[in-house]
Amino acid sequence: MRIATYAAPLNRTGPGLLLRDILRGDDPQIAANVAIIAQAAPDLLVLTDFDYDLDSIALRAFAALFDPPYPYLFAARPNTGMPTGQDIDRNGRRAEPRDAQGYGLFNGHGGMAILSRLPIDAGGVTDLSGLLWRDLAGADLPMLDGAPFFAPAVLDVQRLSTTGHWIVPVLPPGGQPFAVMAYAASPPAFDGPERRNIRRNRDELRLWEQVLAGDFGPMPEDFVITGNANLDPQAGDGDRAAMAGFLAHPLLQDPLPGQPTADWRDIGLGKLRVSYVLPSRGWRVMDAGVLWPAADGPAVAGAHHLVWVDIAR
Repeated sequence: MRIATYAAPLNRTGPGLLLRDILRGDDPQIAANVAIIAQAAPDLLVLTDFDYDLDSIALRAFAALFDPPYPYLFAARPNTGMPTGQDIDRNGRRAEPRDAQGYGLFNGHGGMAILSRLPIDAGGVTDLSGLLWRDLAGADLPMLDGAPFFAPAVLDVQRLSTTGHWIVPVLPPGGQPFAVMAYAASPPAFDGPERRNIRRNRDELRLWEQVLAGDFGPMPEDFVITGNANLDPQAGDGDRAAMAGFLAHPLLQDPLPGQPTADWRDIGLGKLRVSYVLPSRGWRVMDAGVLWPAADGPAVAGAHHLVWVDIAR
């Protein structure tokens, strides 16, 4: 099975605009993203920047662009753009993108979605996206001048997940079920002295550590953790040591050590590794790669690149 993740920029500035662009059939960015996905041909793909709509109309339209179309889809309401009613960033204004549960111009902006050729047990999904940040064991909440940055009313509503943390059961025909554990974390940047995004990015990874420890119920025997951690173990902003430690977790395999997955040289950040497909120890890793476009390929596809891993039992 080929499992992949891709932070393709399938988001737009308002609700319904992604569906509009898919249906028009002439959007160069969507065409480039579809070509990349078709080239990789994953059996299951986690998209980590896909606008959500309640009935998954845009997701179904996108799945239909492939030959054959992806038959199994999953998307849950993300935290991106979800209103909190609070002045999260303490700038004196509410209802701005930074005041949402996760940064977003509208409810569902840049969410997550799964395309699959393997059946998905949507009724068996465990969605940890509603966990309040303060309720994570050992939560590293923002501080400013030695005092909590968040007011009590913010702590009462602020979720940990920027986008979401899903545990999705997958049912291969004739095979043993396994779980896809998907997420897309806050970038550890654009911070003030309270270091809100750096702390949140680290704690979003810490949630998976606690899941692996059994703190949120029994672990599936076989699983894959995948998505956009927005954290490189060797370079860039954020808690690099935390990512390096996670990659060395005894329950995980890292098939692509040191492989960059995004290219931000145009803004001075260089090439960084931020997206991951990490199988559990029970899998045989047959092959793995990052699908970089040709040097003369379309830059319109975005800064992120598709990451894939072939696994077997």
